[in-house]
Amino acid sequence: MGTSNIKAPAIVILGKGALHTARRIQQLYPDALIHGLADRVEGADRSYTEFGATLRGLYQQDTPIIALCAAGIVIRTLAPVLLEKGAEPPVLAVAEDGSAVVPLLGGLGGVNVMAREIAAGLKTNAAITTSGELRFGTCLLNPPSGYALGDLELGKRFVSDLLSGETVRIEGAAPWLTQAQLPEDDHAQLAIHVGYAEREPSAHELLIYPRNVLVAVDASVDAVVESLVEAVKATLHDSRIALQSLACLLASDAQMATQALHVAAQKLGVPLRFTSGASASDMAQQVLPQLLPPITPRDGIAIAVAPQPLDIEHIGRARGRLAVIGLGPGAAQFMIPAVKAELARANDVLGYETYVRMAGPFRADQVLHCTDNREEMQRARHAFELAAQGRSVVVVSSGDPGVFAMAAAVLEALHDSADPRWHAVDLEILPGVSASLATAAQAGAPLGHDFCVMSLSDNLKPWDVIEKRLDLACQADLALAFYNPISRSRPWQLGRALKIVRLHRTPETPVTLGRDIGRPGQTLRVITLGELTPEQVDMRTMVLVGSSLTTTFPRSEGRHWVYTPRWYGAKPAS
Repeated sequence: MGTSNIKAPAIVILGKGALHTARRIQQLYPDALIHGLADRVEGADRSYTEFGATLRGLYQQDTPIIALCAAGIVIRTLAPVLLEKGAEPPVLAVAEDGSAVVPLLGGLGGVNVMAREIAAGLKTNAAITTSGELRFGTCLLNPPSGYALGDLELGKRFVSDLLSGETVRIEGAAPWLTQAQLPEDDHAQLAIHVGYAEREPSAHELLIYPRNVLVAVDASVDAVVESLVEAVKATLHDSRIALQSLACLLASDAQMATQALHVAAQKLGVPLRFTSGASASDMAQQVLPQLLPPITPRDGIAIAVAPQPLDIEHIGRARGRLAVIGLGPGAAQFMIPAVKAELARANDVLGYETYVRMAGPFRADQVLHCTDNREEMQRARHAFELAAQGRSVVVVSSGDPGVFAMAAAVLEALHDSADPRWHAVDLEILPGVSASLATAAQAGAPLGHDFCVMSLSDNLKPWDVIEKRLDLACQADLALAFYNPISRSRPWQLGRALKIVRLHRTPETPVTLGRDIGRPGQTLRVITLGELTPEQVDMRTMVLVGSSLTTTFPRSEGRHWVYTPRWYGAKPAS
């Protein structure tokens, strides 16, 4: 498709009447996810509760938006964030029945291309209003992937001159313009120039640069961000090569964790790739052997120029990334945006099968590695092996990955490894809402003061340690949160734990039982410690036991609020 350089769009619907049209659009963009309003739409890929917050969040993440609703609703919703950024993703409004397709924002981001694609798929017409596209059949200011526009403001004037009746000549290879309806004349004053050579901007030229230049940097170059950036710019300038034609930086595998390289590539606006080789010239020759010999204008830097825009995915490899994420309690609206973004970019997703399925849906190209819940260390090692190949890997936990979950296992695997490839992986831990906090929020604030979080599982620690810690926590009068309170193989341990708790708490102490909080079929009960028996609890239940100050009072709908006050001892004067 013409939008191959655009990330997968989000299809946002407000009612079930739009779901059929959304599915038709999804056939055009298989990686797109349908976002449906909770309680109104069943069968969507994602659910949301607030239309405005969802739309603005997608826009701020540079996600193309296809909204199946009135155009005015979309514009009013996005108005507060339109001035926050220079570039904008494509935004379109589509009628619920698919009878109209209106591009709204992102004229330089391919919105008109998307509008035509969607209109063709829905067998209707796109409401294109951009003068240049209507006249010439293409957006001259939005060259295809692999090419960069020289100067936007000069480009606007150039297109304006063309619209006023001027003719144009094309210099260089511009295959995408062969089907355009441009007023061509070999002797025209205006020219579209396509090439990598550095040129002075001119009102009479539309400069378009192929991204066909690679710069290799070896370890001898000063690894300070500004020095790196200036060295690359100076090298290109000395070689009379336009900065806009720079497609990527290349460095040695041994420098994969050098942060200055990553920041420099970010400042230059290009990807950073890695390969083996000691010198810059060797590295350039390895990834582009057909271009021997590369230009070596200065020590430690080499330039290679390809005849066509470079396919970055075939240049060396990227630094592998491993993200350990927390899904929260299960409901999509409790998942933080950074986790959603990480799942969207992942090549591989690893985890206990139940949690992996909760994290979906996934694209056809994403590889799922589902394992038993007891294979944590094997899973962590597998994740590092995948990431060391340059892949983007996600390890999934429910709740928060750092609370009795995969973050500790991943870090332990890294700590035990001497493999430099593992230590070069870009590792990040992304938080989630833990089960104890999700349950507490449903009940009110039973963990509103100091509290202790404990796992009653003795799979990884002796039971006598659990008993000692529990007794000390009770002596300290801390509210308690019990993970893994009971299972088929451990039916007795909650009963033993309650005996210890009852030595320090009165029978009236409030107890909150949250089962599958944040998931379909969730239940919440507030009882007393005297009423609590092990039979009321299973492995999917979070048990919150109050401190001596935890109290309850009735809610208007008949249940009870639970909270532990922030003060301790005598209540302060109000």
